[in-house]
Amino acid sequence: MKKKTSFISKFYVALIFLFLYAPIGVMMLFSFNSTSSTYTFGGFSLHWYKEMFNDTAAMQSLKNTIVLAVCTAVVATVLGVLAAIGFFNSKNKLYKSAMMNVTNVPMMNPEIVTGIAMMLLFVFAGSLVNKSDVLGFWTLLIAHVTFALPYVILNVLPKLRQFDMHVYEAALDLGCKPVKAFFKVVLPEIITGIITGSVMSFTLSLDDFIISYFTNGPSFQTLPIYIFSMTKKRVKPDMFALSTLMFVVILVLLVVMNVAQSRAENKGKRDAK
Repeated sequence: MKKKTSFISKFYVALIFLFLYAPIGVMMLFSFNSTSSTYTFGGFSLHWYKEMFNDTAAMQSLKNTIVLAVCTAVVATVLGVLAAIGFFNSKNKLYKSAMMNVTNVPMMNPEIVTGIAMMLLFVFAGSLVNKSDVLGFWTLLIAHVTFALPYVILNVLPKLRQFDMHVYEAALDLGCKPVKAFFKVVLPEIITGIITGSVMSFTLSLDDFIISYFTNGPSFQTLPIYIFSMTKKRVKPDMFALSTLMFVVILVLLVVMNVAQSRAENKGKRDAK
């Protein structure tokens, strides 16, 4: 009975992986196609990757996406850590619960609703100062930080709850200033949560399309928007190359994040012993 259950479980997992990753595998395969066919593989070639790197618009979109993702990760991490500390130190349970619910809204809210709402907000704010072309880098940054912020908070808060505050208080009693005590005592204990939240913010910003579609302007185009604009024309393998590049970058970041978490957990277990 156990063997049968084990076989069914493995088969089910294999089926899920097949449906999830088979389309990505096909896309990656055709990104190395020597011809422009989207259904016949003519042989291995790096032609479409060369075409991609020679495409000025694609490279500018890639640069914009990386700059936006880095800025989003930095701003969301700083604000998220400060917010998590504020929630943790709050003694008012009702206030803490209400603020956590408000913070979680961007995660539960449909992205298209968030995108449209933020677009209307930015356009309305622009009309107040008689500015029509408000959509661009700054509106994208605000929008991306808005939906990335809860992920940082939710990664840092559990680490703060696990931390023994008596250690921090002991550092203060020994004459250490609050800021120095935080960096010397608290920060090392919550750094894994900060890194995880920061990487999640980066990846979420990197591959976001829906919210970016409504809040970007003609002066600043991200890679997902550029890829979408290419689908309106004839689909070419250089689009597969772009998509493959994005997938590989995100995959590498996720692997790094998981390895960092695993090492931190193992270190915590060794220290506990």
